[in-house]
Amino acid sequence: MLNKYLIKAKIEVLTGLHIGGGEGFSAIGAVDKVVIKDPISNLPIIPGSSLKGKIRSLLAKERGSKKPSSDGIEIMRLFGGSGDKIIMGRLQFFDCFLANYEELKGEVTEIKFENTINRETGIANPRQNERVVRGAVFDFNLVYNADDKNEIEDDFILLAEGLKLLQLDYLGGNGTRGYGRISFKNIKVFAVDEKDADTELLERLNAILKDANEYAKLFN
Repeated sequence: MLNKYLIKAKIEVLTGLHIGGGEGFSAIGAVDKVVIKDPISNLPIIPGSSLKGKIRSLLAKERGSKKPSSDGIEIMRLFGGSGDKIIMGRLQFFDCFLANYEELKGEVTEIKFENTINRETGIANPRQNERVVRGAVFDFNLVYNADDKNEIEDDFILLAEGLKLLQLDYLGGNGTRGYGRISFKNIKVFAVDEKDADTELLERLNAILKDANEYAKLFN
């Protein structure tokens, strides 16, 4: 029996999203900060590490944690922990790939001009940031390892809280300037081993995560 659950959803970009790629030398007139892209398709991706790190940090902040070692067992059993005893996280994040390229008609990214003003000298430092356009949709996949059946629902309640917190915050850079607002849509939980699935538990897990579905609509 595979004690694993797959969480699938769509991530919709609500405002221009910038998760940076390599930032080496930029020629004059070139884009200063590009977004990270899949080297095969050359299309933007949302790295699983970005999602994992942001959701964990938001949950830790919500609970008053000052450093990863003080995150608390509930957070560490989902995301992992180190120290006296290494804890393997129960969540496995995937990179998220663009799902609606054809709908966007190839207009996947945009260039946003930004100015940073030196408050002492008044001198502007103009920069060009590449952003994933509003309306882009990415496939979200997450595997949960059910190591302890007595903690599954508590873990999903914490995960739902993290997904909601992210939708009330931002992903990537320049969030205080309006970048990086996202919404999770069509969240669904599946048992990896369907023949041995506890259907009643699966219904409860779906009900828990349903509360996080399109939580960003609170801004509308």
